Amino acid sequence: MSPLASQTDDFAQWYLDVVLQADLADYSDVKGCIIFKPYGYAIWEMMQADLNRRMKEHDVQNAYFPLLIPESIINKEKDHIEGFAPECAVVTHGGGKELAEKLYIRPTSETIIYSTFSKWIKSHRDLPLKINQWANVVRWEMRTRPFLRTTEFLWQEGHTVHATEEEADEMAAQALSMYADFDHETLAIPVMTGKKPDHDKFAGADYTLTTEALAKDGKAIQAGTSHMLGQGFAKAYDIKFLDAQGKSQIPFITSWGVSTRLIGTVIVVHGDEKGLRLPPNIAPIQVVIVPIYKTDHERDSVLEACEALKTKWTGVRIKLDDRSDKSPGFKFHEWELKGVPLRVEMGPKDLAAQSITYVRRDTGEKQQMLSASADSVFIQSLLSEIQGSLFRQAQMHMQEHTFTCETFEDMNNYLSNVGGFVWAPWDGLRETADRIKSVTKATIRLVDTEPRDMTGKKDVLSGNPAVKMALFAKAY
Repeated sequence: MSPLASQTDDFAQWYLDVVLQADLADYSDVKGCIIFKPYGYAIWEMMQADLNRRMKEHDVQNAYFPLLIPESIINKEKDHIEGFAPECAVVTHGGGKELAEKLYIRPTSETIIYSTFSKWIKSHRDLPLKINQWANVVRWEMRTRPFLRTTEFLWQEGHTVHATEEEADEMAAQALSMYADFDHETLAIPVMTGKKPDHDKFAGADYTLTTEALAKDGKAIQAGTSHMLGQGFAKAYDIKFLDAQGKSQIPFITSWGVSTRLIGTVIVVHGDEKGLRLPPNIAPIQVVIVPIYKTDHERDSVLEACEALKTKWTGVRIKLDDRSDKSPGFKFHEWELKGVPLRVEMGPKDLAAQSITYVRRDTGEKQQMLSASADSVFIQSLLSEIQGSLFRQAQMHMQEHTFTCETFEDMNNYLSNVGGFVWAPWDGLRETADRIKSVTKATIRLVDTEPRDMTGKKDVLSGNPAVKMALFAKAY
């Protein structure tokens, strides 16, 4: 196992080293695509299970729609296709013949799903309609990085249809809140939440809401988005319903999603010089037990004690690493690299003292305790402490790297030399945002949605009267 690049000296290479050496993914023969290895996919499965539970609390049902979208369908919403056209992959031949109509490999599924919804929705009794699908999508990316940005990636995309604008607004807000809670409670990641500026909203949407996390290298990463699509897609795909009075009405639609980018987000938010640090709530292995012995006699007694611990600790995802061809030191290093939250060591001295030795991945703290006291309740409590500890560490990093500036000089200094989030007055013009990006390479991640007195505040670059506070950051 090769040494990891230094997180401090070369964060980008450190990230790639962790992805490969922690057995999360491998490169494929298709440029820009990755192979999810079992350990990496297991993390995604943990995320899926948690999100499925949360979505079902909002009465969202899972379904599945085709991968291929006819050109005539995708072209019905002009703003949408214009926004995605540069990233689309198109199938022109099938069965050895040129197709009569091109088929787009879904970059997102609004078009094919809403074409179907027009058949399903006839009456106000059919609403609200709340559907989610777990799927893969393809966007032809020029610069890729495993999990964070790939040509093909996995995600969930929720699509809901409502009788009124108020209900749709509420659903868009609920989806964002669901993601923020998931980030906090499951991924142990604090996030900023707010609205994207109009020039960066989802193609065809009325507005886009976002959750933004902060990596250890000071860059922002979009963790999830929720879009209020209004009536535009409903009009384009002829979705109508009869209200209680028998009048034809056009519904309001939302869509929202998160992707396997979340795996990359966990890496860049929680990882350290030793590799991954997985929050227990998504760790495929929460506890690894490493036996330590020298002789065959010691081996038998130690393994017997380790098996007893594994059986005793119910409700916890445990692995007993009983490989005989690897040294304890090798195992320690490997499981630290893979981010297992808790390591338990058991050797002859522990047996004699009727104790166990455990090491926390979040702090590196090593302690001994009587094995009789280490029951399932204690282990689960310890894992809960580790979950909370990782969140607090990430929260402190975000707080220490979030600044408010009134001048462009200060903004540029923070973005160039410190990194992180920078709140600054903005005049609301895309031209100004583009000029700031050209100098600092930072974009507006979101705009403040809280009421705030902007009297006398001026844009940090243009000097125009500011209309709102915007959160700037360099981003993945």
